[in-house]
Amino acid sequence: MTNAISPLVAVNDVSMIYRTRAPNGEALETVALKNANLEINQGEFISLIGPSGCGKTTLLRLLADLIQPTSGSIGIGGKTPQQAREARAYGYVFQAPALFDWRTVMGNVMLPLEIMGYNLADRKARAENMLALVGLEKFSKNFPWQLSGGMQQRVSIARALAFEPQLLFMDEPFGALDEITRENLNLELLRLWRETGKTIIFVTHSIPEAVFLSTRVVVMTPRPGKIEKIVNVDLPHPRDFDTRESPRFFEIATEIRESLRHGHGYEGNE
Repeated sequence: MTNAISPLVAVNDVSMIYRTRAPNGEALETVALKNANLEINQGEFISLIGPSGCGKTTLLRLLADLIQPTSGSIGIGGKTPQQAREARAYGYVFQAPALFDWRTVMGNVMLPLEIMGYNLADRKARAENMLALVGLEKFSKNFPWQLSGGMQQRVSIARALAFEPQLLFMDEPFGALDEITRENLNLELLRLWRETGKTIIFVTHSIPEAVFLSTRVVVMTPRPGKIEKIVNVDLPHPRDFDTRESPRFFEIATEIRESLRHGHGYEGNE
């Protein structure tokens, strides 16, 4: 009898309560996440979807050790989130590219490698490889303000991958982009995922985006955030624009939409 493969990420009965005080001194509590349980295997593409305030970003921040849970436990590759962070097990792509305007594209991608103490030759080689991976090798000497929003996010992704993390956390990285750019970057992201083999955890408000990208979609309810349902996405790879027109795509999107409505948190905006 063979042993089951341990999940890369294990979220066990995790809750997160934000505690503050009103101006009059009254204690206030906001339950952002309640009794969340989730297992993610190596190489999966997981999307977290739900209305604003449902705990999607909170869960991502908990995994990244940016905040600590009120209760429950999280394991990442057999480590705590803090140990995983210290071991550089993940990269993080934020909603905005968060690039330094006074550094070139190459300089921005090399920044985490500088902080980690890589020598100059290694920094340049890794940055060049990552820029080639995201199709921006010809823009290495440009500054961020000379690039489009979509190109800036590709620089941000290259920076997050430069030190070869095991996981990639992405918090609505394409939310501010126009629809055409967003769909093209969805294709690029799937290509990167296939080529690198990374495990990706992706936050989005868009049902079509979640279905198109993911191996599974985690549907979350409004505050207090709970995991309402986990939907398997069995669409074949490679996926392209025609995938979005397939009957199975619409079936999965409908299942997710109904789960969101069941959680009383979806108003129909995509």
